[in-house]
Amino acid sequence: MSPDSERSPWSDLWRLEDWWAVWCGFVLIVLVVAGVVEAVPAVNEWTESPLDAVSVDIAVSLTLLATGLAALTGLGVTISGGASVWRYLPGFVGVFALAVAAYVFASQTTVREYGLGYALWALTLGLLISNTVGTPAWLARGTSSELFIKTGLVLLGAEILFGNIVSLGLPGLLVAWGVTPIVLVTMFYFGARWLRIQSKSLVITIAAATSVCGVSAAIAAAAASRATREELSLAVAITMAFTVIMMIVMPALCRWVGMDPVIAGAWLGGTIDATGAVVAAGTALGSDAEATAAVVKMIQNVLIGIIAFAIAIYWVTVVEHDPEGPRPELREVWRRLPKFILGFLAASVIFSFILIPILGMDAVAADLKVTQAFRSWFFCIAFVSIGLESNFRRLMGQVEGGKPLVLYVVGQTLNIVLTLVVAWMAFGILFGAGK
Repeated sequence: MSPDSERSPWSDLWRLEDWWAVWCGFVLIVLVVAGVVEAVPAVNEWTESPLDAVSVDIAVSLTLLATGLAALTGLGVTISGGASVWRYLPGFVGVFALAVAAYVFASQTTVREYGLGYALWALTLGLLISNTVGTPAWLARGTSSELFIKTGLVLLGAEILFGNIVSLGLPGLLVAWGVTPIVLVTMFYFGARWLRIQSKSLVITIAAATSVCGVSAAIAAAAASRATREELSLAVAITMAFTVIMMIVMPALCRWVGMDPVIAGAWLGGTIDATGAVVAAGTALGSDAEATAAVVKMIQNVLIGIIAFAIAIYWVTVVEHDPEGPRPELREVWRRLPKFILGFLAASVIFSFILIPILGMDAVAADLKVTQAFRSWFFCIAFVSIGLESNFRRLMGQVEGGKPLVLYVVGQTLNIVLTLVVAWMAFGILFGAGK
């Protein structure tokens, strides 16, 4: 009998990295809701000198933040991975310092205007180090990218409030949920069958990023399909590059044709692949467009957990299933299911149906600002880690003559056209909100 079969299922709750992501996320949520943590430090916006980004007070606060996150994640890394916490901590400090640098770059006023966020800078810094001087061994020990990503996604679940789903009613659901699965399935079929991209995990990661909500969806899909770090890096790089373009071009196009603000907001929210970029694009068209765009994107974000769950089941039962072997058991599906998705869904349910009725929307909104800041830090250190762990040669090996780029362009074109049609019908014709 194998050691895995002898191990109690309950031991997975502290042995598996997926579960530690849930515990780390909920420890932070409890600390925030209980009022123990009321704010998370952030770097200042700056124009001329990057030294203006970090004052003495902020430096002290960032040191405390790094200490707390190092202790929390170090416990998970040590217990789930068996690594020495003393070897992990110096590496984590280095990764966190690079994350601070990424935030500093992203906080420059001109850079902010163009929407070049922390994720792009974090990934770039990591890639530059790993593919030039090479990632030092001591720094590599602090790159627990999977734990960082999954913890960030658990925290993201708290931001998915079910009240937002019903605020726009059926029109919002049609735009956010009606188009997404069509684009996802079509892109997967197109990439795997027509373009014949060898890695199905790369195809589904790009498809999820395009059809759902960019980076967060790519992370969840990559985890569910066990995509490589290079595949995730490629999907994220393509997505972020086109997000900047869409954030600038689409509002200008809406103004040029005189599109109704509500319809335009629904279109932006259903197509642009990042919540921050969606809000920025909607703001350029006025308050009605901004509000509609933000809510449509929030409704769409709900699908992250559902789609990751569906991908995990499909991968076990179809993609990785041996036709000549035994049929996968339900236990195998459960074993392969990314457990952090359960934390994502649990956080959403708790905030939507327990905390809002008890504490009120204003108090929950204040707490969500803090958990959102934690989530951003976890994503930032995750992308630094992914960059430090990635190799350009392997990354370029995923390009396959530009096929992933073709997949994204074709999929995003379908997404843009289909979402525009559904937004126009839902908000302009069927329900008259855009008249």
